[in-house]
Amino acid sequence: MADVKYDVLGIGNALFDVLVKTDEAFLGKHGMTKGSMSLIDEARAAAIYKDMGPATEVSGGSAANTIVGIGSLGARAAYVGKVKDDQIGKLYVHDIRAAGVAFNTPAAKDGPATGCSYILVADDGERTMNTYLGAAQDLSPADIDPAEIAAAGIVYLEGYLWDPKNAKDAFVKAAKIAHDAKRKVALTLSDSFCVDRYRDEFLGLMRNGTVDIVFANESELHSLYQTSDFDTALKQLRNDVNLGVVTRSEKGCVVVTPTDAVAAPASPIAKLVDTTGAGDLFAAGFLFGLARNLPHKQCGELGALAAAEVIQHIGARPQVSLKELAGQRGLTFKVE
Repeated sequence: MADVKYDVLGIGNALFDVLVKTDEAFLGKHGMTKGSMSLIDEARAAAIYKDMGPATEVSGGSAANTIVGIGSLGARAAYVGKVKDDQIGKLYVHDIRAAGVAFNTPAAKDGPATGCSYILVADDGERTMNTYLGAAQDLSPADIDPAEIAAAGIVYLEGYLWDPKNAKDAFVKAAKIAHDAKRKVALTLSDSFCVDRYRDEFLGLMRNGTVDIVFANESELHSLYQTSDFDTALKQLRNDVNLGVVTRSEKGCVVVTPTDAVAAPASPIAKLVDTTGAGDLFAAGFLFGLARNLPHKQCGELGALAAAEVIQHIGARPQVSLKELAGQRGLTFKVE
């Protein structure tokens, strides 16, 4: 087996986030379902942006947020995602590299602009996303470097990749390379509406062994198994995957294997500001712990810590060193 160059390599839709605080009236006016992620075209993106108030603009993308969080904890991290060689794309590349993440995917020279996600944050912190994929949808199997994939201990994929056909093919190629190199493949289900679109395909990926580890929140889990009973859904998850991690907001998380189940508590917060990135950063903490061979409960505690940091401010990336924060909270670990 080749040496591990990266603890975790993430593959996802590279998107620039445009976040704004809003109210129910704005969502209603634009026909949005609160808490959802909808794919939009360039014209609708322009219309939403024109009607938005003052915004916070930051680099985002679900898997990218996770990978930046892993880097913040002190691990070796890499990312694969497609941007265009435009102003926003250049900013995106700068941001992720400045976070200590290896990012070498060639930018597109032509075609659609760098993708953007227009995120409306309600007073209760719930986010509603409208995503223009742009250049992100052009991520293709040609962007998957077999040597880089094989050198990653864990390859992390986002469910949103299942929307663009080219990205879906890149997803499958990366998973095969990873398994051929005896690496682990993780998938986050991303969004209950995403699960609704691709339920059978996600279950197929789990049951045929394409993915080893699955991250989901309660809503996504219920959607996956089409049941409102948590215990029933959890039992089915245990039968379908080697390792399942289910986040439950303030109730913490449950980590299951075919033979075991453990729970970890949520981290306390002073105030909920914006839930954008909560699941992304939880996955960061958990995967960091997994890469360090920590017990599943401690992995969950690290995930909860990272999620708690990001939901107390606008934006989906940490604003402090998660490594230092973990040390302050007594979640110590050996960093090699």
